[in-house]
Parts: sequence; structure tokens; C-alpha cells
Amino acid sequence: MTCLRRTAGLAAALAGTLVALLAPVAAQAAPAGCRTSATVPLDAEQARLQDARTAGFTERSGLGELLGGFPSALCAARNARQAERVADTWGRTLWQAGVDRAQGRRPSGELPARDDRPLYWTRLAMTVQLARWQPRFDVDHAALRARFEDASRGLDDGFSAAPGVRRIFVSGFDPFGLDAEARRANPSGSAVLQLHGQRITLADGSAAEVRAVVLPVRYGDFDQGIVERAFTPHLRPGRQSADLITSISQGYPGKFTLEEWAGRARSADPATDNVAALSGGTSQHPVDAPGLAPGPQFVRTTLPTDAMRAVQQPFPVLLNTFVTEIPAGATAPVFRPDGPTPGSRAVAGGGGGYLSNEVAYRSNRLRLFLAPDLPGGHLHTPVLNGLPTDPGRLTAPEFEQNEAAIGDEVRAILSAARL
Repeated sequence: MTCLRRTAGLAAALAGTLVALLAPVAAQAAPAGCRTSATVPLDAEQARLQDARTAGFTERSGLGELLGGFPSALCAARNARQAERVADTWGRTLWQAGVDRAQGRRPSGELPARDDRPLYWTRLAMTVQLARWQPRFDVDHAALRARFEDASRGLDDGFSAAPGVRRIFVSGFDPFGLDAEARRANPSGSAVLQLHGQRITLADGSAAEVRAVVLPVRYGDFDQGIVERAFTPHLRPGRQSADLITSISQGYPGKFTLEEWAGRARSADPATDNVAALSGGTSQHPVDAPGLAPGPQFVRTTLPTDAMRAVQQPFPVLLNTFVTEIPAGATAPVFRPDGPTPGSRAVAGGGGGYLSNEVAYRSNRLRLFLAPDLPGGHLHTPVLNGLPTDPGRLTAPEFEQNEAAIGDEVRAILSAARL
């Protein structure tokens, strides 16, 4: 991953580079003589682009110029190093376009500005363009995609150097459950896009800068350390260190929950991730993620939950103390309403045994080792509902109002923190 190095000067230079790249090719296909292959196999996530509605999230959001220009930018690369620079530059540019759109600084097209789906579907379509590109020099497509994904998710977009301003680092997620409903959004992704780079006023009157990433719903990326790559720079001493961290994901209908405990295990099968992969663990037989570093079975939140729970409108904010464990000396899972017992094996944290629990565990396991006194934890948002019943429509007033309400309350909950 490229080191954190977004400064105002680099941002301006990058914007100038994008204008130069896009100007002649905004709506053009790859130039003549540029080799591509339509037979490159797609993964299960990319294959959902065959649903014609998904193109609407790019075409109707103002992000179509990026999808139009990316193939020509790739084809202009003359060696592997130039290809890496293209992946980095266009990944960062897509991320900034998604942030600008969510914060009303970029024309949003017909879809609501706060909508996280245009960034998701445009990124996915660009990964297909990258996979199909066949340069005349050796290139590692998987490594290029990883660079592009990290950059387009905000992993190399760090805090400013503003003196006297506190720092809050948050993560959200891509949409998921798309086989059942391809139009789904994720309010956690929407909320963090709205907050990235923003200043908020905390309960004590001090200012805090928020920085964010949007994580994939894919076990493989977690196995390859995307959470650690995202959070580690903000848990070590230095100008990128945070004063508070929290992961955010979509949770339960009609309420926010602050999770008291994150569990070490995966136990969500038969639920699959966005590439149709299973975790390998069930509630009867939980498993650790491959290569997961040592740590306790459960990690407790250190967020200022009492202060954050002062926000109760329009959705209640609750503290969730539930876990599922296999008690010491036992073999069967037991539900505990008041946290784990000594010596038990984790089955599920308050967020279950899926990736929302795992991001909480991974980020807070790191916190225990790198910055144990730092406030950290996990926030679940309400389920985002209100999609139109007509399957051909992508949005509706109720959906947009609910998305806005959840995003505004995430901001209020973070602002209520006492550091």
C-alpha cells in the first residue's frame, strides 16, 4: 500500500492530472490497438454487473466519465511501473469523486448525493476493465487490482496536519446481500463518505477531523490484512495517529447499537460474502480467520458509550452486551446477555460472527497492542429501508430520507464523544 501522503499540494496536482487524462477520452472506449479480452473470467461480485440496473448507478450519478476514461489511461501505460501509477491515481481519483459527491461538491446526477451505491458499482466496473486489459508487458493483475482497491477505498488518504485538531478514524462497508436485492445500499458506507475530511465539534467544544475508509464485504480481503492496513497507521504514534477509532456497519432494524464486545471467531455460515465465499465457521463450530494474529477471545469496547448514547433521535442508541460463547470445559454454544465468562471460546460478538464483528475485533485487537488507552469500538446503524417496490426504480423519497437520517445521526453520535 502506498504510504499516507495526501496533502493539499498533492490533491491539487492529482486533480490537474485527472483533468488532463479525462479531457480527450471521457466517453471513449480503449484506443485502437489496445488489447483487451472479454473472456477473462469474472468473480461472483463482478458478475452482478450483468444486471442492467447496476449501470444506472454510474450513468446517473456523474461518475460515468471515470468509467469512460480508465481504459485509455491503462492503455497509455508503457511498463509495469506506469501501470501501478495509473491504478493508484485513478483509485484515489475515484475515492475523491465519491467523497465529493457525498458531500455535495460534485454534480450528483439523478441519484441522491449521499448514495454510496455509485461509488461501489463504478469501482466494481473499473475492476472489470482492469482485469480485461492485456498490455504488451508483464503485469500482475491481482496486485494492480489491490492497489486500485486500496486507493479507491481511502486507505492512503490520511489526516491533515492541522494543529490542535483531534482525529477520529472510522470505517464503513460496501453494500451486501446483493443476490437478493441488487439495489441495496449500505448506510455505514454512505455515512463515512459524508464524514471523510469533515470537521465536527465534540461535546467539550473541541474540533475533530474525521477520516474514513470503506471496506469490502469479502473474507479474502480480510484474510489479506485490509483491516490492519487501514487501521495500523492511525494506532501508531505520529501525525496520523487517531484520538478515537470505530468501525461502523449496518445492524438491526430501527436502532443504533454500540457493541460492548467483539468476538474472535467467524461463525456466520451459511451466509456468504460478496463473492459467494463462506467463512468456514458455524455457531456450532466457530473458526479463526486464516493467519489472524494472536489475541483474546473477546475484546471490550473503550468508546465513551454513555456519552454517545445521549443521542436518541430519530433512532434510539443502545449498548449491546450480548455475546455467544462456548464456556470453558463445554462443547456447545451458549448465549450470554451480559458478556463472556472467563476462559470461554468466542462464537459471536454483539455483531454476530460475520465481517462487521470481525472488523471490530481486528481493529480493536490492534488497539490493545498498539494504543490500549485509545477509545475504540464498533457502531451498528439501523437497517436502511425504503427502496421502491418497482424493481426498475433505483431510489425513492423514503429511501433517501432514511439514508440521510442515519448519516446525520452517525455524525451526532461521534460528536457526542468525550475524549
